[in-house]
Amino acid sequence: MSPGGKAGKAGKGGKAAGAHKSVSRSHKAGLQFPVGRVSRYLKQGRYTERVGAGAPVYLSAVLEYLAAEVLELAGNAAKDNKKNRINPRHILLAIRNDDELNKLMANTTIADGGVLPNIHAYLYSAKEDPSQAV
Repeated sequence: MSPGGKAGKAGKGGKAAGAHKSVSRSHKAGLQFPVGRVSRYLKQGRYTERVGAGAPVYLSAVLEYLAAEVLELAGNAAKDNKKNRINPRHILLAIRNDDELNKLMANTTIADGGVLPNIHAYLYSAKEDPSQAV
């Protein structure tokens, strides 16, 4: 028995020995993205009558992976441009230069992203002649 004479209790005003602190589903899954919020949105969206326990965990993991991938590529694009901050231009360059992300976001417009630098091959002359320059 414990010193207070009650079995299973901690000290004065303490929690019972078997009681645990609540752990989020995101923490259990080892994710940064909120599993509970994704679950709530899936239910509120009325995509189906019932939402399984694993669906929001899986979807959160996929969203976290995509976010990490875009952030990593955008960070590299920012570093290439000698910047410390990621801006929409870096996100656009990251997405458009990656085949799979470009295919995923083909119909997406990124505000303030601009366009990829591209000069059509037809505009290059067959041979560069300095005397023809105007």
